[in-house]
Amino acid sequence: MEFKITKKANLLTMILIVVGLVFTAIGIGVEISYNHGGAHLGQRLSGNLLVSSFFFLAIGLGALFFLALQYATETGWYASVKRVIEAITGFVPYGAGLLLVTLLIITLQDGAHIYIWMDSSYTDINSPNYDALIDGKAAYLNKPFFWIRTIVYLFTFVYFERGFRKRSLLEDQVGGTEVHFKNFKTSAIFLVFFAVFSSTSSWDWIMSIDVHWFSTLFGWYVFAGMWCTAMIVMVTVTLYLKKHGYLPNVNESHIHDLGKWTFATSFLWSYLWFSQYMLIWYANIPEEVTYYMTRIQEFKFLYFGMFFVNFAFPMLLLMSRDAKRHAGILTFVGVVVLFGHWIDVYVMVMAGSMGSHAFIGFIEIGVMLAVLGFFIKVILMNLSKAPLTVKNHPFLDESIHHEI
Repeated sequence: MEFKITKKANLLTMILIVVGLVFTAIGIGVEISYNHGGAHLGQRLSGNLLVSSFFFLAIGLGALFFLALQYATETGWYASVKRVIEAITGFVPYGAGLLLVTLLIITLQDGAHIYIWMDSSYTDINSPNYDALIDGKAAYLNKPFFWIRTIVYLFTFVYFERGFRKRSLLEDQVGGTEVHFKNFKTSAIFLVFFAVFSSTSSWDWIMSIDVHWFSTLFGWYVFAGMWCTAMIVMVTVTLYLKKHGYLPNVNESHIHDLGKWTFATSFLWSYLWFSQYMLIWYANIPEEVTYYMTRIQEFKFLYFGMFFVNFAFPMLLLMSRDAKRHAGILTFVGVVVLFGHWIDVYVMVMAGSMGSHAFIGFIEIGVMLAVLGFFIKVILMNLSKAPLTVKNHPFLDESIHHEI
């Protein structure tokens, strides 16, 4: 069955983008008028572009990981929602482009006070800004090497995403098992790359903002967030399509499985949040607790509030079997938790870069809404480019008769 983008859906994406741009313009005007002529405007804009570009790219990467995981484990149930997963992974090239532009803008501003290690004065021993710790990390944290790593990360992600999509469409035409086993082997290779790059990219793009601090759990923590948000988007898009008469092979058991993954990944994220916080709090080492001091002193409501939302909402509302099959509950929890994870990324980026000067206003909401509209538009476009029901998948019959 072919998916057609409705006028209403097109209008919604345009409204989100336009409202987002208008909000951003209003925020810029307010910043210039009331905040010392916009003293922090460049930093604030760059930071928010980084927040939203990374957040939505991470959703695509989480979906790409999940798709590769299904290939590698030769799972059967997911075949009926495979096109939904691919539509979300299809945002990876667009998200990569958006993040590249964002990082280029930040780099041209010598870090825009976000990546202060990009400012050469911090590694110049004759400069009053000289920082011995930053200088000690300069072999890794420097512009050329940072960009080499960034290009390698994004090229790898886009390359594997395009390959999976190409072979999926080819399988519809040729059938057999050759394409399936090609995906099986390729997914194993991708998961090795992803295991490394999902962590190291989060160190480079997010953790290096707090350049004096590091955590060995940080990469896993960010990964858990991208996986959880990807599952939320998968179940939300699936429910949207079911509501409009698409995906006839998707039954309550498929919805239940997506709900279980959402429930499980939210607990994984919560576990890693608590583990990282508890270990650093218990050790009470000054160079480690500084990360949390900033967030507790300046962002206490947002920091602990988003943890409560991201942990308690799935736990309380998705615990039962029936709740994981209820479209209304899944959609409500998904939207709330998705926004909660955006807050998580916002606090990770803006607390480290702007500190007490950061706040959520027109610019923050505007940039997020504009990128959200673009994200939804790309997903709808991807859904319309191929039949929503795969053909010739070796486990399609198993998926159609999936019951739990």
